[in-house]
Amino acid sequence: MAPKSWQHGLLRTALAVAVLAKGVMSTEILQTSGFSSCNTNSSVSVQRVNISYNNDNKTVTFDVAGTSSKVQNVTAVLNVTAYGQQIYSNSFDPCAPGTFVEQLCPVPAGTFAAKGTQAIPKQYADLVPSIAFQIPDIAAMATLQLRAKDSGEKVACIQSQVTNGKTASIPAVSYVAAGVAGAALVLTGVSAVGAVVAGGSAAAGSSAAGGLGTISPSFTEVFGWFQGMAMNGMLSVQYPQVYRSFAKNFGFSTGLVPWVGLQRSIDGFRNMTGGNLTTDSVDFLHNATLVFDDGSTNNTALKIKRAVAHFLVLSGRDFETSINGTSDGNSTSDPNSTTESIRVAVNGIQAYVNELSIPSANTFMTVLLIVAIVIAAIAVGILLVKVILEFWALFGSFPKSLTGFRKHYWGSIARAITSLILLLYGVWVLYCIFQFTHGDSWAAKTLAGVTLGVFTGILVFFSWKIWWTARKLKMAEGDASALYDDKDIWVKYSLFYESYKKDYWWIFVPTILYMFAKGFTLAAADGHGMVQTIAQLVIEGIMLILLLWSRPYERKSSNVINIVIQVVRVLSVVCILVFVEEFGIAQTTQTVTGVVLIAVQSTLTGVLAILIAWNAIVACCKENPHRKRRKEMGTS
Repeated sequence: MAPKSWQHGLLRTALAVAVLAKGVMSTEILQTSGFSSCNTNSSVSVQRVNISYNNDNKTVTFDVAGTSSKVQNVTAVLNVTAYGQQIYSNSFDPCAPGTFVEQLCPVPAGTFAAKGTQAIPKQYADLVPSIAFQIPDIAAMATLQLRAKDSGEKVACIQSQVTNGKTASIPAVSYVAAGVAGAALVLTGVSAVGAVVAGGSAAAGSSAAGGLGTISPSFTEVFGWFQGMAMNGMLSVQYPQVYRSFAKNFGFSTGLVPWVGLQRSIDGFRNMTGGNLTTDSVDFLHNATLVFDDGSTNNTALKIKRAVAHFLVLSGRDFETSINGTSDGNSTSDPNSTTESIRVAVNGIQAYVNELSIPSANTFMTVLLIVAIVIAAIAVGILLVKVILEFWALFGSFPKSLTGFRKHYWGSIARAITSLILLLYGVWVLYCIFQFTHGDSWAAKTLAGVTLGVFTGILVFFSWKIWWTARKLKMAEGDASALYDDKDIWVKYSLFYESYKKDYWWIFVPTILYMFAKGFTLAAADGHGMVQTIAQLVIEGIMLILLLWSRPYERKSSNVINIVIQVVRVLSVVCILVFVEEFGIAQTTQTVTGVVLIAVQSTLTGVLAILIAWNAIVACCKENPHRKRRKEMGTS
């Protein structure tokens, strides 16, 4: 087999199976993505390997540098796998006339380097399917071994992923998702303002507290949906790379924001409070290669020293080389640039956060600081509004409808913070339990315990107060309708039950338990994919049954939307069963399932965005049904 032939065979066969997924791109380039050693005692090592194929001009460009401890004759063995299946294998002698490669016949002693560009014959370039350049996160791996001719001993082994540079992890997706959530938040505000104008000053406070869930999809529903997709990506199963990249887009909804400066500060805090930064810090992570359960890797920084063979020069003859510093061209390779790199096996929550450049032991502190920033922003924002209203009252005609907000500044802050706790409770449980089991800083563990206790205590307190109030109302009036009809009670507690019908005010309690159970089982069973998946399926299934049985929301549209969301959640976990390692499902099937899962979840996200746009028009026209009922009773 000619040198050019086997090189193009590598590209052709590695990419032909990639038709199992879909994607969009504009530049047709295939390239290696880092490399790693698959041999512990190599006599040949490389410091740099880069190769790319440009389909526009049909050329292969390569750059390689390495060292060899001695002169030796070798046999090269090339294997290519795609989606877990071996699709190409070839063995050749670099010194044979038909496969002669000067740089490997024999392998030289000392340092060597080569770089150049080689044109690819049209008959080989045409064999690469065009769809191969359009697929994000293709799962193809090339492995080359060099074996000593005399003993058969493996003297070098290199592995490298083949990628087209396209990925489902796109910043624009996160920005669009954040925009959808922001639109839902604005819609919530529009609904609240409409209620303020209609309801008067006393009702204004209740509107600010209880308007979140009246119109669906609300901010809490949309944000909860994004959190669910992010949490799906944290299960300890063999996700295909394309779905793992997709799920990473929604990490922001769980408080995971890549911020190197913040991570360095947390590293310093951990270092002073019993943390071990040796193998779990932002600096370590930036110099490591993440290895996932499916065998794929993610290079978080420049990768350097690897024990490897320099097979890339097999792609052609038109290149520059150097041996022991003697160049036969104008090579710019620097074979002396060596730094040890580390491969780290990751899965589950650690894999998810590490891909976002967050050390696993920093996870809780990252979310804690982000939430603290959000709370500070809320407090400052509400204070700013209050200052504006105070100046308005002093120098202008102050609207009566805004009197309630002006007088209930601290109550508004308390309601906003309680709303935030309710929104984040599930992921907060997740990160606190993860900190207890994976954290190393005693101070961070203490903060996790204190905040989890405080958050849980606040929700338990309100749950008990609402239950106790409802019980008193039933004893005095025969039912709990005053939870909705009495303005004072509504102002205090409606945040928890405004979206629900009168007979189902208590649904917020199983909803809180649902969030706790999801976060707890995901973190407590981290590393045990089957246990996690089955537990999540049971939890999601019970919640779906509850919604189907009760249909608790005041608006019919809210019932339909929330039931559809819950159905998709259940179906998503059913799909995730395919990725459980113990079931032994073929990687091709897993990839197809991952693409289907992306399609379903993306479709629902798009539907929610459309509904938000529609509701933005309706929000100003329809009055809160509970407030309307109070007005009809003459109590508004």
